[in-house]
Amino acid sequence: MSQYSLLEADRDVSLINLPGGQLRYFPHLFPESEADQLMASLQAEIPWEQSDIWIAGQRRKIPRLNAWYGDAGADYSYSGRLFRALSWLPDLKTIKQQVESACGTVFNSALVNLYRDGRDSVDWHSDDEPELGSNPIIASVSLGAVRRFQIKHKSCREVGLRELDLGHGSLLVMEGEFQHHLRHRLPKMPGVNKARLNITFRRVHVATLFPQ
Repeated sequence: MSQYSLLEADRDVSLINLPGGQLRYFPHLFPESEADQLMASLQAEIPWEQSDIWIAGQRRKIPRLNAWYGDAGADYSYSGRLFRALSWLPDLKTIKQQVESACGTVFNSALVNLYRDGRDSVDWHSDDEPELGSNPIIASVSLGAVRRFQIKHKSCREVGLRELDLGHGSLLVMEGEFQHHLRHRLPKMPGVNKARLNITFRRVHVATLFPQ
């Protein structure tokens, strides 16, 4: 098992090349005081829901709260569920602008997840839905409790499990062929008793979701 202690890095950006993809990690994109303010306001302002999706042929509630934001028409389908985009909140626009500046990429939508404590999680998956296009760039902002992010290759067991801890105010960018070859998850961490808010910015290709 390989683990990256990137929270202790002095550099502003860490580049991680993996078999099949690439990560960029900005441990302190947002200063702590700004990250605190964003966490508090978004946690209070977002109309959270606990979506149900199809898992192994059954309709189940996901173990986290969520909301979908985006430009007009930037809706998103996942596991048998269509998420209609809510209009951007001012704080989400502020975060989006800083993320776009760091990534050099323009995004039109974002999935916001609230992990209420260490019992909430997301299982192994890839962000490879057709409406995201080929080789999508996914930019993930973390606010609140530090949680572990795990990565594994879809077919090559020799690569092994990779882990890194995502800190308060950080940005993780998944790019290249990452979604084609790799899966990722946020596992349960029973010892964590604080909330973590995660915003994953994406670019939805509307013509793919709603073909003419």
